[in-house]
Amino acid sequence: MRLYHSQFWVTACLSLLLLVFLPSGCAAPQATQEMIQLQIERDGELTNIHVPAGSTVQQVLDIADFELGALDRTEPALFNVPKNGETIQVIQVSEEFEVEEVVIPFERQTLRNESLPPGKENEVYLQLGQNGLQEITYRKVFENGIEVSSNAVRSTLIREPVPEILMVGIQTPFVPVAIPGKIVYLRDGNAWLIEETTGNRRAVITTGDLDGRVLSLSEDLDWLLFTRSSEDEGVINSLWAAQITSEDTLLIDLEVPNVIQFADWIPGASLRIVFSTVEVRSTAPGWQANNDLNVLTFSATGWTSQWDEVIEPNSGGLYGWWGTSFAWSPDRQTLALARPDGLQLVTFKDGLVTPLAEIVPVQTRGDWAWVPGISWSPDGQILYTVDHVPPPGSSAPEESPLFDLAAVPVPGGPVLRIISQAGMFSYPLVSPDQTNGNGDQSYQVAYLQAVFPTQSETSRYRLSMMDRDGSNPQAIFPADGSPGITPQRDWGAWSPEPMVESSNYAIALVYQGNLWLVDTVTGQAQQVTGDGLTTRVIWK
Repeated sequence: MRLYHSQFWVTACLSLLLLVFLPSGCAAPQATQEMIQLQIERDGELTNIHVPAGSTVQQVLDIADFELGALDRTEPALFNVPKNGETIQVIQVSEEFEVEEVVIPFERQTLRNESLPPGKENEVYLQLGQNGLQEITYRKVFENGIEVSSNAVRSTLIREPVPEILMVGIQTPFVPVAIPGKIVYLRDGNAWLIEETTGNRRAVITTGDLDGRVLSLSEDLDWLLFTRSSEDEGVINSLWAAQITSEDTLLIDLEVPNVIQFADWIPGASLRIVFSTVEVRSTAPGWQANNDLNVLTFSATGWTSQWDEVIEPNSGGLYGWWGTSFAWSPDRQTLALARPDGLQLVTFKDGLVTPLAEIVPVQTRGDWAWVPGISWSPDGQILYTVDHVPPPGSSAPEESPLFDLAAVPVPGGPVLRIISQAGMFSYPLVSPDQTNGNGDQSYQVAYLQAVFPTQSETSRYRLSMMDRDGSNPQAIFPADGSPGITPQRDWGAWSPEPMVESSNYAIALVYQGNLWLVDTVTGQAQQVTGDGLTTRVIWK
């Protein structure tokens, strides 16, 4: 009994101790979350609020039951966590759209007419100007009622402005000169015709958009083939024909877009043309040449045939993206092709292409490629061109600055260099057959001679003459000390027959923006126009 009693008291004491110490060792602590005080400012009113620390601005607004508008914003931003005592600003944002009409002033254009004498009394308004109208929509943003921004979000053209066109007389005192055949020249995007005498000229096409890429007279001198620039997307220009002998010029859209390098009449055929096309590109120079050759027939009523393909699209050799130049042979059966890397011949009847001569291509390091000029001798036995000459032992022949005038036998043979360092833009131009003092038929070759031959890419040039074998080279225009000629591929044209007064052949060319006639024997030059707006000339 005593033993049992002692065990009872021991067990009771242990149980009491467990009851005393167990709660303090097993129960979790009861922590209270910290609260912070903030203010919300809206419409100038302040609202105090207590929120749990660590709440974002968005959570604070939700607790306060503040609803934001679609454009409203807060400072600090909704995702920020404000500090105790900080003020949250609610900025009420609204927008308005306002439409404003804006007047577009018309342009004033002056058309200079060499047929009229100068003077106010001779000025004529061809078209009265009219202002255009444009609607501009502005988006205005307000914060708490104060305008903070105004931006144009839409512009609508209601009425296009109409330019004012004033024609003024600039008749120049140049002495009229009798001429054989017809001269057509481009002036300020329009085509002008000279017949019988340089004083007898008239505008035959006045659309103002001729780009000069193509300009060719038909064999009967009745029709003009030309290109017009285009504002349509994906179209550089378009090919047109005009009957310039009719009282009212007849314009025909041939529906051929993007003709850059070549288009011409087919010799001996009525209203048939041949042309080459390009594809438009967004990168410089703006096109990729197809190097093709196509035939089209049309009628005076505006009907045009389907294209007949003579040469299918091809790469055109090295640097062929620039394009190929073409020139008819005197027998009208063959076309010469000039490419950046050589010359070829194509038989027009069957489209058979044969190589004629290789030329070292030029590394221009620009967005253009050099294509040598070509011109046939009257007998079709020689093709005159420019040969790119690498210096002996050159490690970079494509970068050579040397260019010689050359003669290439047809149908083939070694290239004969006849004028050393003429320049890359010499563009030889062969005369018609002429009768010399012995009664024999012969011809001359006109070309442009670089003033600085080793810098011929940027040099000015002088009109020079030589015999067909390269002998007797002589610069004849402009006079020594005068600025040189700015070269271009179709820089001039021979008279079809000797001039009436001198019995010498002449060359028409553009110099400083004006049309000049130069006697190829005496070098005497006659200025024809004086407005500085001439860009191209042909003479047949």
